[in-house]
Amino acid sequence: MSRFRRMRSLQKFSSIHSFVYNHLNHQRNIESRARFKSLRDAALVEWRELIAA
Repeated sequence: MSRFRRMRSLQKFSSIHSFVYNHLNHQRNIESRARFKSLRDAALVEWRELIAA
């Protein structure tokens, strides 16, 4: 928190960070490797589409 000068900046960063983290994070230890890779690829494709728009 010491890097953020304002609480609003911290809140904005954390809300965006949590969205991205939740979108791209998959529990690797729970899923099989093939399923993990397919989920990760699908998330990255969707993320690239969002960025391009």
